[in-house]
Amino acid sequence: MGRQKVILDKIGRSLRIRNLLVRQALAECLGTLVLVMFGCGAVAQLVLSGGTHGMFLTVNFAFGLAATLGILVCGQISGGHLNPSVTLALCILGREPWKKFPVYFLFQTLGAFLGSGVIFGMYFDALQDYGNGLFLVEGQNATADIFATYPSQHLSLVNGFFDQLIGTAALIVCILAIVDPHNNSVPKGLEAFTVGFVVLVIGLSMGFNSGYAVNPARDLGPRIFTAIAGWGSAVFTAKDYWFFVPIFAPFIGTLVGVLVYQLMVGYHVEGEARENTSVKDEEDKERLKLSNISTRDAV
Repeated sequence: MGRQKVILDKIGRSLRIRNLLVRQALAECLGTLVLVMFGCGAVAQLVLSGGTHGMFLTVNFAFGLAATLGILVCGQISGGHLNPSVTLALCILGREPWKKFPVYFLFQTLGAFLGSGVIFGMYFDALQDYGNGLFLVEGQNATADIFATYPSQHLSLVNGFFDQLIGTAALIVCILAIVDPHNNSVPKGLEAFTVGFVVLVIGLSMGFNSGYAVNPARDLGPRIFTAIAGWGSAVFTAKDYWFFVPIFAPFIGTLVGVLVYQLMVGYHVEGEARENTSVKDEEDKERLKLSNISTRDAV
């Protein structure tokens, strides 16, 4: 056992990455992989079993718990964003440096790509059987929507854009409230579970139109994977080039969410905290003066 530990320590030291940003990016990649693997896995079970192994509720629970697990996997290292919309919001507020945004976006997309690859490999035979040997983007035996989001028949591009904007804005407002130290702070260690609950609620209330991607990386990574794996370029052209919506609408939703939270809550609680801090500092200075006077009188 002792020799094994020495060997493992040597391997660990030789493989350790010292660049903090690279370590954070890799953590985001793994966290997003977990999110997509468990979330899309639940969708795969529902679709490929014809509804016998899952339902709308189980898919939403899977994504909520997958978000929790993804944050637990990488949160201590990278903050557990799992979503470039979250990264963008924190960059706008100055809580993260802007250099993180493109790096996190790239590795979150890579993690989503790999997560969908895991599900593709796990359910390959079932996918073949369900599509009669074909990987279809549209139609009765379509399977592309297991991995990326596509609009329901009733949904227009304009309504879909609004759907993604509102869903992302709601997500950002809730996450900013959770991480705001001046608001009702969540007990340390429970942030991941609270965010997972937010994802669950959004899915249960806003998942009907297009599957509530509200995450450009979660949609783009699997979409790129399906294009390579056999579904072809139709994953980008289907539904009047729908793929633009879950990529761009969430970023606009992020701006709306940040603005709404800051105007209605954030600026006010931050200002109150600054005022309380100023008052406390003045009281401390006054106590120090009185203490000095008392000391001199005693001498």
